[in-house]
Amino acid sequence: MIPVPGFEGRRVAVFGLGRSGITAARALQAGGAIPILWDDGEAGRAQAKGEGFTVEDLAAADWSDFAALVLSPGAPLTHPRPHWTVDLTRAAGVPVLGDIELFARALAARPKDQRPRVVAITGTNGKSTTTALIGWVLKSAGLTVHVGGNIGVGVLALPEPTPDAVYVIEVSSYQLDLTTTFAPDVAILTNISPDHLDRHGGMDGYVAAKRRIFAGQGADGVALVGVDDSWGQGIASELSQRVIAISSSPSPPRGEGYVALPGAILESDQVIADLSTARSLPGRHNAQNAAFAYATARALGVSHDAAVAGLLSFPGLAHRMEAVGRLGSVRFINDSKATNADAARQALASYRSVFWIAGGVPKAGGIADLADLFPRIAKAYLIGDAADAFAATLADTPHVIARTLDAAVAAAAADAASAGGDQIVLLSPACASFDQYKDFEARGEAFRAAVLALGAVPETAS
Repeated sequence: MIPVPGFEGRRVAVFGLGRSGITAARALQAGGAIPILWDDGEAGRAQAKGEGFTVEDLAAADWSDFAALVLSPGAPLTHPRPHWTVDLTRAAGVPVLGDIELFARALAARPKDQRPRVVAITGTNGKSTTTALIGWVLKSAGLTVHVGGNIGVGVLALPEPTPDAVYVIEVSSYQLDLTTTFAPDVAILTNISPDHLDRHGGMDGYVAAKRRIFAGQGADGVALVGVDDSWGQGIASELSQRVIAISSSPSPPRGEGYVALPGAILESDQVIADLSTARSLPGRHNAQNAAFAYATARALGVSHDAAVAGLLSFPGLAHRMEAVGRLGSVRFINDSKATNADAARQALASYRSVFWIAGGVPKAGGIADLADLFPRIAKAYLIGDAADAFAATLADTPHVIARTLDAAVAAAAADAASAGGDQIVLLSPACASFDQYKDFEARGEAFRAAVLALGAVPETAS
């Protein structure tokens, strides 16, 4: 745990008692604060009481007595309208913080020569794989590394800082909205495409939230920016710190940067990392993830050889282009994390022909933007709420409405086997999971179970 100083003997309100909220309460208490907790759900309040925390209805509290509000990233700060706790803090002049900001303040309270280094990653797609990959490469190079944040362990639950440590932190736009002093040594923006627009009041608000990852960096900071979209290009051109551009364009980015092509990372038209043997990094998008990891490692002093060796040994991340099984010549790929069309594009573009399982709760625009990839779809198997709409969009592209994941897996496996030769069955839903599953992880595990139930042999990266 990372104790949070600066609030000794003062009451700090904590709303939202999920992973980040309860962890923040523990860290505040360890730093000497008096956390006062509340959640709209009885289960969260019961857990807090069970741990001995003070649970108090914040709607009836005296807000003039609070030093700060620590708000769950799941509660809206501004849109569609501010959460009721935010309205109360504004009336009382109380600052609103998040767990990433508490983490930043805990590190800033240490003498400069005792602070660990911090790598922070955000983006619409690819941030979890990039976070895990950076952690893997740095650990493989012998560094003391702690990985967490929006992936895995909450940031304040990570081990207490030591000067030799590197924290590799995934941060969401919701978390960034709640930061004011966060200053990572290396800040990464993988890409931007429309997402969570209801929570940010539109695209401008979403881009502004993502840009905040660079706001606290000084002249010594390093900014790695994906420049394949216009928003990333604009942000890269505005920054004053050292900027390293990551592009998938065959033409090198202007200034310092790397080009990521399928199976390779290039610098100044020269291949510096051959990824063709890295089974866990297929496709252009994974080459981009690898380029971010390579650039980060080099910025932190890792040698070229050690950085490349780490990339090639990466075992992959569950639910992200994960090979889960093989049945004869048919391979099954679990990309359940693809919860929007832009993420599904990366998976579809990685294969010449796929038997595609898609559907769930659709995002704005559905899959219309994927039309250029429809020729790669041997057949689509549509599930969940989006099935009928996706069928209409696919039009003449072969498809069937399977409704459930089990039915889709069985039908896709049979059709792929009948096609002969090496074939791919790909779950890349382009949708949220909440119509049928609690989250994308549960959906991915259901896919894995359905594949193995057919008699498929589990695959592991090598």
